[in-house]
Amino acid sequence: MQRRTVLLAAAGIPISALFLQGCTSSGESTATATNAEVNAKADEAIRQLESAVSATGPHGESAAAASEVDLTDSDIDTVKAMGATAAIAMHTSGDDWSAAQIAGLTSRFNELGIKITSTTDANMDPSKQVSDVETILAQKPNILVSIPTDPVATASAYRMAVDQGVKVVFMDNCPDGFTAGSDYACVVSSDNYGNGAISAHLMAKTLGGQGKIAAIYYEADYFVTNQRYQGFKETLTSNYPDIRIIAERGISGSDLAGSAQKQADALLSQNADLNGIWAVWDVPAEGVIAAARSASRTDLGVASEDLGKNVAIAMAQGQYVCGLGAQRPYDAGITEANAAVKALFGQTIPAFIALSPLAVTRDNVADAWRSVYHTDPPEEVRQALEG
Repeated sequence: MQRRTVLLAAAGIPISALFLQGCTSSGESTATATNAEVNAKADEAIRQLESAVSATGPHGESAAAASEVDLTDSDIDTVKAMGATAAIAMHTSGDDWSAAQIAGLTSRFNELGIKITSTTDANMDPSKQVSDVETILAQKPNILVSIPTDPVATASAYRMAVDQGVKVVFMDNCPDGFTAGSDYACVVSSDNYGNGAISAHLMAKTLGGQGKIAAIYYEADYFVTNQRYQGFKETLTSNYPDIRIIAERGISGSDLAGSAQKQADALLSQNADLNGIWAVWDVPAEGVIAAARSASRTDLGVASEDLGKNVAIAMAQGQYVCGLGAQRPYDAGITEANAAVKALFGQTIPAFIALSPLAVTRDNVADAWRSVYHTDPPEEVRQALEG
């Protein structure tokens, strides 16, 4: 049977039906059974992944639920009377995930009467983030919420925050040599291992359980991206041995979409029989899509993590993106703000808090957007679904 990787059908045609076009009658019977079995296996695994958290923390901690740092009415009254201040130091603010984190933090801090003194964007540059944190500390905030660009290069700046008595809550990662409870309050994240596993199952459904793929990973020692790549690879290896990763390429720098496009260009040129490419999050996935368009590879399946607008549009159009595992950045921002208040009060909180993953395909992309961002999907996504 000619293996045709995913072009999600804009007309609602099941992926399995696309794979079966052009088969002989005997081949169709075998492929139908195979695809049905793969789909059932993947769907059950995804249901289980969405109901629990698979990830562990940066030091191997078990994940606690966000409800562990819910605030009581008394907590809220107390913090409102404090006149506390907070700052947000981002690794970048140029993507939908970061914007949602900031939106969740801003909304919750406003509800709690906590003034945000500054929000910075390091543009993925560790030295810029060190400078950002130093500038923030001159404003003497009570709280710092941040995602380190590099756990080693930025550690000295965060150490200054600890020495200054600032309550620090980290998104996704923490600096080297830091201890939860003494140096920082906690790390709040999504289930990145689970999201990686979900993307593997969705890719497997797209390929009918067999094919050749490549993977584009983040070439840095970054805890959460390492976990999602681990989840993806381990899930494929243990569940779908007939799907082979024939090439792996790393990306880095500030232009991650451009870097991913260059890698994908080379992969497609060197591997004409490549069925799919996995990308570590939505921005690199945009580069993969651009490369596929340039190579006229409308049959290429792309799986990823993070529900950004551009990949949501592609998914809604039935182009390239077969599915992804989504984080919940807006809810993570609310959780980070709550955890920071608990830290201000000197209360003991879990070292690692993670939110459950969410599988997203064309079938649920609109509802998933509402769940992830707490807003209606952008007009472009709605139009793509209607087209």
